[in-house]
Amino acid sequence: MSLDTRVSIAEAEQLVKEAFLRNGVKEAVAESVSNALVAAEAEGQVGHGFSRVKDYLAQVKSKKINVDAKIKIEHPKPTSISIDADYGFAYPALDQAITEGALTAKEYGSAIVSIFNSHHCGALSIQVEKIAKQGLIGVMMANTPKAIAPWGGKDPFFGTNPIAFAVPRIANDPLVIDLSLSKVARGKIMHAKKVNTEIPEGWALDSSGKPTTDPDQALKGSMLPIGEAKGSALALMVEILAATFSGGRPSNEASSFLDPDGDPPGVGQFLMFIDPGKDNGSFYKRLEKLLIDIEEIEGVRLPGNRRLEVINESSKLGLKIPDYL
Repeated sequence: MSLDTRVSIAEAEQLVKEAFLRNGVKEAVAESVSNALVAAEAEGQVGHGFSRVKDYLAQVKSKKINVDAKIKIEHPKPTSISIDADYGFAYPALDQAITEGALTAKEYGSAIVSIFNSHHCGALSIQVEKIAKQGLIGVMMANTPKAIAPWGGKDPFFGTNPIAFAVPRIANDPLVIDLSLSKVARGKIMHAKKVNTEIPEGWALDSSGKPTTDPDQALKGSMLPIGEAKGSALALMVEILAATFSGGRPSNEASSFLDPDGDPPGVGQFLMFIDPGKDNGSFYKRLEKLLIDIEEIEGVRLPGNRRLEVINESSKLGLKIPDYL
């Protein structure tokens, strides 16, 4: 299939799913993974989309990803849920997390879910949007293999450790905010390496601590955090919640999401579910006033608007499919 070939989102999901089925991944798991990868591609997060298929399949073959994972769920407290992903794909565990977390939050008003022994969880925007579409406020954090040096250092220690947030709206799509704590998502550098293009200066340092535009050198070096020391502090906060609290492997000990060799990464994810409450009518009125006031400022747009535009474009025009699918 040519790179210029475009197919619908549903057709893309089927093609990706079939690629995993051909390699021994079970139907339900293959569907969960394919839906997440295609959703990321459709919203323009190419570093979490089709580019991950080859890497995932290589790890399936080397058994770095456990295709026979048995997800285990525990409720240590009424509003606290712990999920062991058993070193499998993160997406089926996240599906369970969102189901369990939403049910708990609707009953008790809030819930926290931690996932451990997990893997790359892709675009967090996709997961928090699912929470918001159930009428709940969603927050998600994830730790990833080391990529960012603590501020003042040059050797990677923290992951890019993304944070995402989503809130439902009455007459509009949910407001979704998704950000990596590096200046850009590491997936963009990995994508640049795959397509053999340079990266802008200011994204990363090489292994000697010097700025680089070479994606290969950037991947061997470290990412620069957003907000300098503040971004490094936020990465530590995510590390504590997503890994230390959940029981996931810390970023500085987690193996690569890309390399088929070695132990499974075993990282963690952390999710919060908040019910706006019985008086949510007034909450939504206050929310809309806030967002309208922001949008009325000249030159300002709400976070996530560009994402929605890309999704709409993908829905209309379809997605370009690489040959290996």
